Formats: sequence, structure tokens, C-alpha cells
Amino acid sequence: MVRKRMRGPQRRQQLIEVGRTLFAQRGFDGTSMEEIAAQAGVSKPVVYEHFGDKSGVYAAVVEQELVGLERVIRESLTRGRAKKRVETAVIALLTYIEQDTEGFQILVRDASKGNGSTYATLLNTAVEELSHILAANFERNKLDASTAILYGQALVGMVSMTAQWWLDNRDVDKSTVAAHIVNLCWNGLAALEAEPELSDHTQKVIEVLEKEGI
Repeated sequence: MVRKRMRGPQRRQQLIEVGRTLFAQRGFDGTSMEEIAAQAGVSKPVVYEHFGDKSGVYAAVVEQELVGLERVIRESLTRGRAKKRVETAVIALLTYIEQDTEGFQILVRDASKGNGSTYATLLNTAVEELSHILAANFERNKLDASTAILYGQALVGMVSMTAQWWLDNRDVDKSTVAAHIVNLCWNGLAALEAEPELSDHTQKVIEVLEKEGI
């Protein structure tokens, strides 16, 4: 095999991409430094030079995925009225899972193996963002804004767990999953709509996200 010459940053990114695929397929324990090196077409010392050990490769993969997903979630929670923000955040997460399945598998299945940030850290960030949105909504409706953090935790937990379920149950289409999540988030069990649908605004967001390939 002819080894492709790359600059340091290019080689590092290549190794991250190779590691990402292997970790998603086999998990942390099932992947070896030898396999990473072989798939990248380099010697094992090259991988050690860039990352130190397998945990270093894994941490770099996790960190890259977290940065991308956090950007998507933050951007989705910054525009529109409260319900539209919730809809957009849910569809953004599901679109990420759809288009970046390997990355999400790594984040949720054994990301604690890495040394960097974790999926739980990202969820905490989402809770903080959502709690601010809910607090403002509660105040407008004369509800106790101090409980917004509790609702934020509950909603983010529900969305996260359902997203993980959808990872292995793709027979239900993305828009349907999102509509039912938002239905429960926004209307509650006592006011569920019989046939929930996403707003026209969020349907347009889906088109943009899929076009951009987040």
C-alpha cells in the first residue's frame, strides 16, 4: 500500500475519521490501535504520536462530535417562539442522528471511555438553554418560573431517550417522531392532539437541515 503523504493536521483528522468509523462499528473495547493504523495506511507509532493512546483517539472523536451537535442544538434554540424552538431543536437532533449515525452511536453508547466532554455535558447545556426559554414562557403565563429547570430536565431527558430509541427503530419516519415528541412536550398527556403535525416553519427547517447536511 502506498502511504499518502499528509500534513500533521490532515493526518490527525484522517485518523479521527478512521477511528470514528471503527468505534461506531465495534465500540471502544473492540477497536485496536493496530486497526486504526492499518485502516489509515500508517504505522502504529504515527497514531501514538498524534493521540498518545487509544483513549486519546476516542476523546478526539467524541469532542469533534460534541462540538458539531452542540452547535446544531444551540442554533435551533435561538430563534422563534417557544414552541417553534422546541420543534426545531427536536428535528435538528433527529436530523443529526439520520445524517451522522456513527457519531451519535459513539456519543450515546460508550462515550465515557474518552477523556474529554461527554454526551451528558451536552445534555446539561441543552437543559440550561431550554430552561431559559421555558422560564420566560412561564412568566408570561403567570406560572412559577423557578420550576423551569425541572421541566427543562424532564423534556431534554425525554427527547434524548426517544432519540436513542429512534437510532434503532428507523421504520418510524423522522417527522412523525418529532411531531409526537413535541406533542407530548408542548400539550402534555391531558391535551394530546389526535394527529399531531409539525408546523410549516419546522417543515422548512427540515428542508434546510437536510440540504446543508448537518
